[in-house]
Amino acid sequence: MNLFCTDLRKSFESKRIIKLITGIDNLNISNIIHIAEAAKLSDVSYLDVVANTKVVQLLKSSSSLPICVSSINPIDLYNCVIAGADLVEIGNFDFCYKQGIYLSSSELLKLVKQVIVLLPNIDICVTIPYFLSLNEQVKLAQKLESLGVNIIQTESFFIKNKSDTLNKPFNSTFSSIYPSFISLLSTYIISRYVNVPVIASSSINHLSSPIALLFGASGIGIGSAVSQQNNILYMYYYLRLIRSLVDSLCVSIRLQLNRKLLLFNFLDFYILNNLKNILI
Repeated sequence: MNLFCTDLRKSFESKRIIKLITGIDNLNISNIIHIAEAAKLSDVSYLDVVANTKVVQLLKSSSSLPICVSSINPIDLYNCVIAGADLVEIGNFDFCYKQGIYLSSSELLKLVKQVIVLLPNIDICVTIPYFLSLNEQVKLAQKLESLGVNIIQTESFFIKNKSDTLNKPFNSTFSSIYPSFISLLSTYIISRYVNVPVIASSSINHLSSPIALLFGASGIGIGSAVSQQNNILYMYYYLRLIRSLVDSLCVSIRLQLNRKLLLFNFLDFYILNNLKNILI
């Protein structure tokens, strides 16, 4: 495993990574600080924040957690590293999707090459766009690995209003993890064709996070499920629940026996439900 950030290497190797996403366009300093405090108390691995130098400097002065910045602008990523960011991510494409922008594999590879030139000694994470076919996702992941990308992230379909989905009264386990289904499926497939760590993200919650690890993820990226909590205390309790689930799964192998059955059930669920109605 080739990671520059030594603080995270052990957690990635043991598949215990929990990345807390504060929001790629969240510039609310008070909210970011609250989330960071909850993260620090609950053994989160690192924070994923907007690519803003002031936010990075503030967090580096008040938190000991590694900081990842997310953007599709290489200059913004470079400036944030100068400001103290520990790793960068090309991803969290919701901002693009809202504007009808969908990066192709070739466009994304070109962008990654630019970032590598600017930041040759920084860990780079790249999100695989959900709208690509699974075959295209695997090929893109392999090309990214050959370029030297350190971490791959998967995402699920774009939901315009995630809070509506999160607040719906779910009546089954499958409906609870439905928003993150594509990310989980991509994680299962991609993790078998690359040797770099894979993070499952997009609508991940306390039910889908153990499944992500079971499907080959080295960690999970969680955001909306935490930010919807009312205060720091509830954020802390929720993140402690996630940490407990992640750690307990890491030391238990009996759930591995159900991996294939879970995958088959997921595939059945995918086929029986029409995703087109909620993609955009």
